[in-house]
Amino acid sequence: MRLFTGIDLAPNVVDRLSAALNEFRPTARINWSPVENLHLTIRFIGAWPEDRLSELKSALGAVAVPGPVPITISRFGFFPNPHHPHSFFADVQAAPRLTELATAIDHALLPLGLAPETRPYVPHVTLARIKGTSDTRRLREYIAAMTDFNFGSFHAPDFHLYLSQHTTGGSAYTKLATYDLMRENKTIS
Repeated sequence: MRLFTGIDLAPNVVDRLSAALNEFRPTARINWSPVENLHLTIRFIGAWPEDRLSELKSALGAVAVPGPVPITISRFGFFPNPHHPHSFFADVQAAPRLTELATAIDHALLPLGLAPETRPYVPHVTLARIKGTSDTRRLREYIAAMTDFNFGSFHAPDFHLYLSQHTTGGSAYTKLATYDLMRENKTIS
């Protein structure tokens, strides 16, 4: 099983990002994310044995970051940079609580043998993956001419454990468990 934790985007944010993606798609031949896949990854777990899934769900259920996590989606970026990108993303402006959540998840996974992330947490919403020498010049020019970079704000009431499966049409994500941030954590699954 290939797993990660993440947060669903609010419908108003998805609608605005969807409209932007419709405008962006003709500007570059890259692997655009399907709108239904848009989410905010907190922690990529990777391959996980199915027979240890309940152990993982239980560990995530102990994550304690009370209260909703405020999130704003604004601006764009390229990893690692705009001239040699491998992904295009919408930037996430988040209160320190999102970083606290990522750290709490890291700590919860440590007893299961998963080392914490060594890179700083950079919250983002992946809009496209870019392979090889795909030309993104027109996309960069289009973004440079934009004046509205605000895609909305929301308070995330929960986070999820997702299963990622590769299909012929790309990746498909399935929620395996939901963890409530509004009160004492419990698995809703």
